[in-house]
Amino acid sequence: MDMHGSEMNTLFEAILSLQSAEECAMFFEDICTIKELQAMAQRLQVAQLLDSGRNYVEIYQDTGVSSATICRVNKCLMYGRGGYRIALDRMKDAEENNEDR
Repeated sequence: MDMHGSEMNTLFEAILSLQSAEECAMFFEDICTIKELQAMAQRLQVAQLLDSGRNYVEIYQDTGVSSATICRVNKCLMYGRGGYRIALDRMKDAEENNEDR
């Protein structure tokens, strides 16, 4: 599927229209299977652990995620389009801003 086709753009626009974590949860629970949501959440967790300096063995021991998934996430972090990096950096910024309050 073309990542920049009209169907994908419609999906991305729908996601961007959501205004809260609750709305995101409602939308993603409707559009994804529980397994798809778990896989996405797991990949983000792996990205966070890799970003914090954890190695593959530690991540596997803590999460049970396959080495293939860990490797794929690491490859995306290092050579991907930067989506993980944007999300991770913004999440860190939001966390730091919440700590300052």
